[in-house]
Amino acid sequence: MTKSNAKTGTAKQAQEMTLRDMLSPLFRHKRIVLITFFTTVVLTILVAWLWAAQYYTSTMQVVVEQDRTDPAVTAAQNGLIQTKGITLDQVSSEVALLQGDDMLRKVADTCKLDDNWSPSDFFLPSDPAKRKAAKVEQAARRLGKKIDVEAQNTSDVIDVKYSHSGEPDTPFCVLSNLKTLYLEKHVQLERPKGTSDFFATEADRYRTALDESEKKLTDFSRSANIAAPDLVRTDMAVQLATAEAALYTAQQTIAADTKRMEDVTAQLSKTPARIPTTESSVAANLLLENLNTTLLTAQNKRSELLMKYDPSYPLVKETDQEIEQTKAAIANAESAKYVNATTDRDPTYEMLREDLAKTQADLASQRATAAALNGTIKGMRTQMVGLDADAVKQEALLRDAKASEASYLLYLAKRDQERTADALDKKSIANVAISVDPVVPALPAHSPWLVIALGFLAAIVLSVGAAYFAEYLDPSFRTPEEVAQILSMPVLASVPRKVA
Repeated sequence: MTKSNAKTGTAKQAQEMTLRDMLSPLFRHKRIVLITFFTTVVLTILVAWLWAAQYYTSTMQVVVEQDRTDPAVTAAQNGLIQTKGITLDQVSSEVALLQGDDMLRKVADTCKLDDNWSPSDFFLPSDPAKRKAAKVEQAARRLGKKIDVEAQNTSDVIDVKYSHSGEPDTPFCVLSNLKTLYLEKHVQLERPKGTSDFFATEADRYRTALDESEKKLTDFSRSANIAAPDLVRTDMAVQLATAEAALYTAQQTIAADTKRMEDVTAQLSKTPARIPTTESSVAANLLLENLNTTLLTAQNKRSELLMKYDPSYPLVKETDQEIEQTKAAIANAESAKYVNATTDRDPTYEMLREDLAKTQADLASQRATAAALNGTIKGMRTQMVGLDADAVKQEALLRDAKASEASYLLYLAKRDQERTADALDKKSIANVAISVDPVVPALPAHSPWLVIALGFLAAIVLSVGAAYFAEYLDPSFRTPEEVAQILSMPVLASVPRKVA
């Protein structure tokens, strides 16, 4: 009986098939059914034990969002704010960035994915370095094929999955290192590399310049022995003006005192020193008494001398001459009268003399004052010239110090700003954030019991299908009814299989 004959028959004959007829192939090919069933079950158990029980999946979720704006990197005090919108191309770019070959190579090397042996290792170079690089490249390619990076259509979320058969730490290691490298790569792309170091270097440089400027300013103040020449110069200018005014006043006083002395001297030459106050006339009684006493004394002396000497002796003659003179004086006194006149100092003359003396003293004092003021003014003018030069030097040093301080504060603020941006980049890089961090999977991706249950169902389906397929490929007649239906001939007799 041919295969085409086995497929012929009418619909009426098909409707006459019973449940026994449908199940009879299973019993006729029970060996195939059993072999297929148990083989499938054993394979399912092996798969559940060797693969499903050790197949772990770690997931990570990246959100593309605009949650931070960074100022442009510039040396100005305030930089322009850069704003970016989220587009589909940007999300696609993030997907491509997550699958970068350089990051996959680093992840494969870090997570030791190149340690697994494969038949292709026989064709690798013998040099250890080249062999290591080739194995890392192979592991990176396998990782690129196995890692699943998919962007959801209706949101700005990117799902990253990686499954691996083996230790559960491996998927976590892959996604954790991929996250770190992705964030670092995004930092490099979003913001210039090394800006924080640049501003830190510049801040240190201007800090050194500021220290040098302050040291120069301090050394200048110490060497010039003055702290604020501009203030001292201003105060000295006031003192100089006061000294010049005092000099003018002294010169005026000197001129006035000189003229006063001339006038006082002229008045003194015309003013008598004394003036009479009282005048009285009196007789010379007292003089007569004195003269009589003198005459008596001379006469007594002559008498004594005559007792010893002759009248011609010189002492006697001298005494006689004295007596004659005294008598003549007595005679004159008796005939004359004396006038007593009393005088006193002229107050005008005394006032002029005192004023002259005082004016002379004041003139000497004013001349000394004028001379001292002249010397002081010359010294102050010379010192002010020096203070002007010191003030110019100090102003230059102050400008340098202020410029260095302004630059230092500017770059210090920029350095702190960049450090803050770097710190923020580690948590949320401009428009990218890791919403779900990868974790070490605690359970396998597929339940072994579910795999066994599905394998059991598959074993039943495959065993039944194998029985019917074997029935379809068998060209022999199996029942008298098939002979009667296919050949349209009556069956006279049939021999059961057990009897045969």
